[in-house]
Amino acid sequence: MTAIMTNPQERTRFLRFAVVGVVGAVVDFGTFNLLVSLFSVQAVLASVISFLAAVINNFVWNRYWTYPDSRSRPVVKQLAMFSLISLMGLLIRTPLFAFLEVQLTRLFISLDAPSIGFITAEFMGHNLALAIAVVVVMFWNFFVNRYWTYNDVR
Repeated sequence: MTAIMTNPQERTRFLRFAVVGVVGAVVDFGTFNLLVSLFSVQAVLASVISFLAAVINNFVWNRYWTYPDSRSRPVVKQLAMFSLISLMGLLIRTPLFAFLEVQLTRLFISLDAPSIGFITAEFMGHNLALAIAVVVVMFWNFFVNRYWTYNDVR
């Protein structure tokens, strides 16, 4: 964390990683909500699928934009490393999401939260749970990928 604060190059990398993360979150949330709303996919399964879509998006952007100087490794090896870290992130995210989704949906229902179009108590519970899980896993992914997957960057 100190390197991000004191090293301008690391700060730029972190900011780029954050931008990639925001785009990944749009992919994640968009895919999740399409699967749940339009295709009636169960929320936990939709969360796994949307996570995988975001991982692919994030790997491409991180390899070519956030860490363009990290291509000393073959793309397949680096993708395997990135995917392993992401899989561990998924193992953190899925039970966290499953627990929070039930609790937050119940909370919004008990509060008798008003529905506005497609924004229902269930929608709010799903998306708040997903947002919390995404933030937790973002920190895991950044630090482990920075110091393992992209450790060939000075």
